[in-house]
Amino acid sequence: MLKALAVRFALMVSCGLMMATPAAAQFWQCAPFARAVSGIALHGNANTWWGQAEGRYARGVAPQEGAVLAFKSTARMRVGHVAMVSRVVSPREILLTHANWSRRGGVETDVRAVDVSPAGDWSMVRVWYGPTGDLGTSAYPTSGFIYAGTAPTAPAPLAAPLQVAGTAMATIAG
Repeated sequence: MLKALAVRFALMVSCGLMMATPAAAQFWQCAPFARAVSGIALHGNANTWWGQAEGRYARGVAPQEGAVLAFKSTARMRVGHVAMVSRVVSPREILLTHANWSRRGGVETDVRAVDVSPAGDWSMVRVWYGPTGDLGTSAYPTSGFIYAGTAPTAPAPLAAPLQVAGTAMATIAG
């Protein structure tokens, strides 16, 4: 319920930003925009978000509303890209809300992104591109999804051998 409310709020904010008058319009880079609409408090270039999220936010390969899809750096996209998932359409199709993709500094809401990875793990995507009015012709590598909740805490490593039914087991390290 709270997550759905957060996604709705983020979409309302992004719609409000898109309706700004030209004199008040803002030039958005993808990272500050994704931070503003998703609530994921990471900073810096998009290609650093995946690493920064480790231990701070849960990460994975399953799309989820409100999550941020982190794109890897490529020759054409040197600082990567980040985009918030506004809706999951199917296991291999989502809608994204993001900035600075089809139009320099512009915001786009609910644009189509399709998983084209052979394994169906969202490691390679094609994204709707405004100038062509369809999915772009390029496929982009991604690291995965950063979820708005915090990362689960891992159990602390055991300092001494674990005894199970009188049998010593090896020390477990994390």
